[in-house]
Amino acid sequence: MSPQAERLTLPVRGMHCAACVGKVERALTSVPGVDEATVNLATEKATVTFDSTRTDVTRLQDAVARAGYELVEPREAAGQTPDREQSAREETQRRARSKFVVGAILSVPIVIGSMVEVFPWAPAWLHNPWLLWALATPVQFWVGFEFHAGFLRDLRHRTASMSTLVSIGTNAAYFFSLAVTLWPHVFMPAGGMTYYETGAVVITLVVLGRWLEARARGRTSEAIRRLVRLAPRTARIVREGRELDVPTTEVGVGDLVRIRPGERIPVDGVVLEGASTIDESMLTGESLPVEKTAESRVVAGSVNQTGALLFRATHVGSETTLARIVRLVEDAQASRAPIQRLADRVAAVFVPIVLVIAGATCLAWLAFGPEPRLPMALTTAVAVLVIACPCAMGLATPTAIMVGTGKGAEHGVLIKSATALEVLHRVDTIVFDKTGTLTVGRPEVTDIVTVPGVGEDDALAVAAGAEQASEHPLGEAIVRLAKERGLALPPVGEFTAVPGQGIDTMAPDGRILLGNETMMNERGIDVSLLADRAIALQAQGKTVVFLAFAGRLLALIAVADVLKPDAAATIRRLREMGLAVAMLSGDNRRTAEAIAREAGIERVLAEVLPADKAGEIKRLQEGGHRVAMVGDGINDAPALTQADVGIVMGSGTDVAIEAADVTLMRSDVAGVVVALELSRRTIQIVKQNLGWAFGYNILLIPVAAGVLYPLAGVLLSPILAGAAMAFSSVSVVTNSLRLKRWRPA
Repeated sequence: MSPQAERLTLPVRGMHCAACVGKVERALTSVPGVDEATVNLATEKATVTFDSTRTDVTRLQDAVARAGYELVEPREAAGQTPDREQSAREETQRRARSKFVVGAILSVPIVIGSMVEVFPWAPAWLHNPWLLWALATPVQFWVGFEFHAGFLRDLRHRTASMSTLVSIGTNAAYFFSLAVTLWPHVFMPAGGMTYYETGAVVITLVVLGRWLEARARGRTSEAIRRLVRLAPRTARIVREGRELDVPTTEVGVGDLVRIRPGERIPVDGVVLEGASTIDESMLTGESLPVEKTAESRVVAGSVNQTGALLFRATHVGSETTLARIVRLVEDAQASRAPIQRLADRVAAVFVPIVLVIAGATCLAWLAFGPEPRLPMALTTAVAVLVIACPCAMGLATPTAIMVGTGKGAEHGVLIKSATALEVLHRVDTIVFDKTGTLTVGRPEVTDIVTVPGVGEDDALAVAAGAEQASEHPLGEAIVRLAKERGLALPPVGEFTAVPGQGIDTMAPDGRILLGNETMMNERGIDVSLLADRAIALQAQGKTVVFLAFAGRLLALIAVADVLKPDAAATIRRLREMGLAVAMLSGDNRRTAEAIAREAGIERVLAEVLPADKAGEIKRLQEGGHRVAMVGDGINDAPALTQADVGIVMGSGTDVAIEAADVTLMRSDVAGVVVALELSRRTIQIVKQNLGWAFGYNILLIPVAAGVLYPLAGVLLSPILAGAAMAFSSVSVVTNSLRLKRWRPA
């Protein structure tokens, strides 16, 4: 991508089917300077990457306009907040509903008056062809206006779309019927009859399908709207000792923000005063509230529950975690999965092929069909045109991707693109980084073994007193546990760190030594009483330090970076899903293997430097595996990039959200299972949709053409064809919406 590359996502107006998508994409990519263009029918948006020195938005708009569609101005698109966008969608739905109601009211008497054999009780005046014509005309040209306008646009640009099929089919039925009405003496002897009901009912059913489809498609983006609504419209800031309520958009970095119980956090920040618990479930999927005190990080959209807080704003506007999550989900929903390419290739040639089939059907019936040939040829050709709408093909993938990525965001799993979502379901090997991914990422005291006559808390208090001045991670773990237990720490002085051995401090009652066996031996401390236990703990990958006071051994303390509580269960679940699991670590082999055994992992790649981790991933890929790498997003960046899918653990840090294929907003590894299950379920829905879309056309186009007539006397009327076409699009979207009920196992 060039340094001048610009990327825009803008609404496209006028699209109705997969053929429309292909035309808009071809129009955009034909503009010099455009590197890539992706159009999504479900979101009705185009994402364009272009060289700003060679082209601009005006040229892109001109190209799209020449194709017969409208690319919305960036300024206008910027004003399309989710609420305004929802209002626009609702207005479109209202128009479609109004047209359907008018079409239905007018079509019912047309059907009753036209089908004498079905409705013999209908009054004679209702059979009058001039009355039928008067009722059918507003349906044909007002209710169906968008189809005819679309056909004329296609004709002008020498292309074809769904509008082409509907307009040609219904106009053929309408104008043939008008000819029969005007010149009955010419057409009646040849078996001519009116087909006003065909055009009217087909248009009404197609409009009904579009209305239902628009309603269903509107529900696919609910996740985005819910996320956006998490951000409050106002914030209470403290300036010059006064509290002011201002719009959230006016909060700046560094402003002091006051939050009371029950209020939503308006921007990201760091707590300065107060203590509280905050519900972050809509961002992380974590149901339990999170405790916040001074120096804790708070994020926009979360709900303050118990106490009042004063915090300093660190990220505002589009830079908040919430805004980045919304942007990420929008980008994922607008992206295209590789599985969609087949549907795109078919859609590009589908409509012209259907026109040829319809023409051939008409000619075949005129040449070989039974009498009355002309009406039979007309009805079969119209049925072929109407039933072959490619809407379902265009909606099969993007609707499922929209719902799937939105559902992931609800459960704290942010999926960067449709490609990542699809590739993830094909992964057969999961590689975990150890530190900070499978483990908590900091040393914890795991064992305190004392000599007879010494209490565990007494030994811990002495050790923590000695370590108060130490910055070593092992010392921090000992002090942290003592504070958690509320122990009183003895005062110490003359702190001395002995490199490679431990620490030497002086307490009022005697000298405290805390270190390894070498230190104890050099200071004449006999550790034989606890030596066997020390060896056993070291075999488990734990670091052991001995504690001596006043020349006497008191205890040994084992410290380790412990496994996360849910790690073993997650590994077991992954293996049940048929995945191979491995662990990468820079630690020594004994420590790494101890953690792996506890987690249930058999394959261990230990003593691997960060720069060499990518090579290990590449070797797995060269062995034919599709690999997902799970790491912390910073130290593991090369390996995450090399993997087929990079999954970042953490709490949604800036680097993780922007760089990862999949970001888990929580720090527990159970999110890996959620991501995999969601990917598998989403792709399953996509395959069902594509199977329905392709199968529907492959099976029903020949039926509409009349292949069953010689065998069983079966013909598919244009009215039934219109109903089937409407049902196909709605069924695909409805099937995608089943994902909204998905829950992690």
